[in-house]
Amino acid sequence: MLLELSGICKNYGSGQAAVAALKNVNLSVAEGEYIAIMGPSGSGKTTLMNIIGCLDRCDEGTYMLDGIDISAMDENRLSDVRLNKIGFVFQTFQLLPGDTARDNVALPLIYAGVKKAEREKMAEEALGKVGLEERTGFYPNQLSGGQKQRVAIARAMINHPRILLADEPTGALDQASGRQVMELFETLNREGTTIIMITHDASVAKNAKRICYIVDGVLSEKGTGENDEE
Repeated sequence: MLLELSGICKNYGSGQAAVAALKNVNLSVAEGEYIAIMGPSGSGKTTLMNIIGCLDRCDEGTYMLDGIDISAMDENRLSDVRLNKIGFVFQTFQLLPGDTARDNVALPLIYAGVKKAEREKMAEEALGKVGLEERTGFYPNQLSGGQKQRVAIARAMINHPRILLADEPTGALDQASGRQVMELFETLNREGTTIIMITHDASVAKNAKRICYIVDGVLSEKGTGENDEE
């Protein structure tokens, strides 16, 4: 398995004021899977995403990623995992407004120590793959919502991560732009990228090949996506 969560618990607060955000969560994801984790607001799905993405730690349980125990890592090693193994796509894009599309996409390569000429070339190639080869010098305020999200996807994929982690990736988009993003995800998955998508929207979740449901911090697998393969 590429990713295995076993008995994951996460609480916020302490004593009688403690709130259990995740309750004994178990999840296994194989290389190349495309899964959606679906749940309403406050269900624990963002907390789960933060733990999978090494942005937060669990209170109990074990998280194995690519055969390595994430639970035992210090902050420096977690930072390396986020840089090299996980690509993030957020609802709000998280682009730097003062940087061009090219510079936004190239940002992870700075932390990876890639020289400027090489990272600019790689960023332009990544933008070409998401259909934005003519927008490399544009700033975020010159791009539509769908274009911003495609820049964010190009940035997420620039280091060829093992997992693409998407949090409500179509939440800020119109229907047509949302469809384009889902088509891009399908292409990335077909090329071998493992995708874990967090959403509250059933019409978005059905694009995945497997759907898990989270309610009140409890994860279960009650159904599958329309695109399931036998």
